Amino acid sequence: MAEEKTKKSNYGADAITVLEGLEAVRRRPGMYIGTTGPDGLHHLLWEVFDNSRDEAMGGFADEIEVVLLPGNMVRNADNGRGIPVEVHKQTKVSTLETVLTILHAGGKFGGEGYKVSGGLHGVGVSVVNALSTKLVAEVHRDGAAHVQEYSIGKPKGKIKKIGASKLHGTVITFTPDDSIFTGGIEMSFEKIVSHLREQAYLVKGLRIRIIDARNSSVKIPASGEELFVGHLFTDCPSQTFYFEGGLRSLISFHNRYLKPIHKNIFYIEKEIDDVSVEIALQYVDDISSRVFPFANNIYNTEGGTHITGFKTALTRTLNSYGRKAGIVKESEENFTGDDVLEGLSAVVSVKLREIQFEGQTKGKLGSVEARGAVESVFSEAFGVFLEENPDDAKAIISKSVLAMKARKAAKAAKDSILRKGALEGMTLPGKLADCQSKDASESELFVVEGDSAGGSAKMGRDRRTQAILPLRGKILNVERARLDKMLGSEQIKNLVVALGTAIGETFNIEKLRYHKIILATDADVDGAHIRTLLLTLLFRHFRPIIEGGFVYIAQPPLYKIKKGKEVHYAYSDEEKFKIVGDEPVEEGEPQESPEGETPTEEAEEKAASNPKKSKFQIQRYKGLGEMNPEELWETTMNPENRVLKQVTIDDAADADRVFDILMGEDVSSRKSFIQSNAKSANLDI
Repeated sequence: MAEEKTKKSNYGADAITVLEGLEAVRRRPGMYIGTTGPDGLHHLLWEVFDNSRDEAMGGFADEIEVVLLPGNMVRNADNGRGIPVEVHKQTKVSTLETVLTILHAGGKFGGEGYKVSGGLHGVGVSVVNALSTKLVAEVHRDGAAHVQEYSIGKPKGKIKKIGASKLHGTVITFTPDDSIFTGGIEMSFEKIVSHLREQAYLVKGLRIRIIDARNSSVKIPASGEELFVGHLFTDCPSQTFYFEGGLRSLISFHNRYLKPIHKNIFYIEKEIDDVSVEIALQYVDDISSRVFPFANNIYNTEGGTHITGFKTALTRTLNSYGRKAGIVKESEENFTGDDVLEGLSAVVSVKLREIQFEGQTKGKLGSVEARGAVESVFSEAFGVFLEENPDDAKAIISKSVLAMKARKAAKAAKDSILRKGALEGMTLPGKLADCQSKDASESELFVVEGDSAGGSAKMGRDRRTQAILPLRGKILNVERARLDKMLGSEQIKNLVVALGTAIGETFNIEKLRYHKIILATDADVDGAHIRTLLLTLLFRHFRPIIEGGFVYIAQPPLYKIKKGKEVHYAYSDEEKFKIVGDEPVEEGEPQESPEGETPTEEAEEKAASNPKKSKFQIQRYKGLGEMNPEELWETTMNPENRVLKQVTIDDAADADRVFDILMGEDVSSRKSFIQSNAKSANLDI
């Protein structure tokens, strides 16, 4: 006991670490921006942009410009009020410096600075400052221009007045710290365009301009001269967004590749109990739903109270109208939430003065009052819409009736095909060569194309942790197939049983039998098609598996390169060139003896001793089936050597759009997409 007391006494004041200023942000950046990968990198820009957008939401700004500059600098400018520059009473330094260097300092904690904002914790721009090697803040307000420069969150000097100015607004230019971000600091122009386009829809009358000037040699003006510099980069890639239609325009954008089943887009904007509610929706001829939730213009990936209120009101209103109009018979059961969601495209946006999110990344809204406000506003307005548009109402109700019937049929099919015992491994598919381990965390499932590759994989694998499931040919296109039809496909049924999670309403990711599902298809057009079909299946019906980071794409080598005793594998043409250089090459199979056997050890040693005479022999792999078990293990399956690409869904809406185009019924859109992306395709001709 004495020894135990001694140990406890060591826990005193000296054991407590106090992190000064923004040091905590640099020590644990993931706590503030979610991740130090690409999402966290872009989150820096979102934080800066959100401040500008909040100015627009308050009616103080109508233009925002984002410019990507050489050296991975990012410039964000708005024509809002400008961050205050006078000395702050509490901190005794300028308000600008206070906002940029102190956590939880900002105009969003009370007072009249912002009626509505996306900010909550007040850590936004100070976190950007902490995680940037350089940040320059330029403020125009009250007839003057001021500037201050920072490095890793610390001011390099006091704020300076650099001259008179008739402008008003704020310019933040920052360079992310490459020692923080694991995936580099080069931002994606496409990702920025997608995110900011959405914001333009959400704030009517706001003009947003994005310019990629990273390859430009044009110099931007000195601080204090101009807010917006887009006119200097007319030859650079750019996008400008301005929408008066608001959420109606956003629904039309999301449905541009789909076929609406009713003409009019429902729309309501109303404030109740200090909660502003704005909703737009339209049903399309599809079996998936697309509901986009926003709170104070922040996209909530995990939904929240506003979506709970919306779904409750939607189900209740359609059930009530369906029976009242006689479209749903009294003997029939009520629609479920899943029935009324099928084919729905909707945007639900709420704005609250006092807002509560779950987590700094604001993925889920927690404000209780949002549920009641959405439920009340939407129920009344949607009921009126159905009454005033009977043709639209009939199409929507009929869609839900069809979904209800399909749900019942799918449940019956699922119950007959996927019995409880099958999911517990009692009747695993005969094609599956399962692994010995029952620990999902170390188990891998290779989904391979064809019996030939399956045979090599089965012989070359690590039987303890690696399972092999060969698929024969192309699986069913599940883009528009319902669950009952899907489960009638032997290929899909085998995969579902092998995964162990079940499918549909009984899906349970806790029962996933393998924590690495590796898609191993050939490096040709057919292989790419099969891989796309598999990803469509996983995206539509097993999305949590992708979101959990359990899906990978194998990267088998394109070439086997041999010179004497040396053997190299190249996974791209660039790698092949690095290995071969300008030396002589023999294309085709590696050199063999006349009898068809591989050269003897004596012959190899002779070739190696005469490097000038020996040539590189290159074999181009057209499929996994061309590899023997040893080659397949060494290049594609051995965890120490293999190259895997993890499948992620950074932006579900963009991924959904590509699946709609490539797998849907809109032939003209698919043709246009293929023509636009043909140069990017890696064809095996």
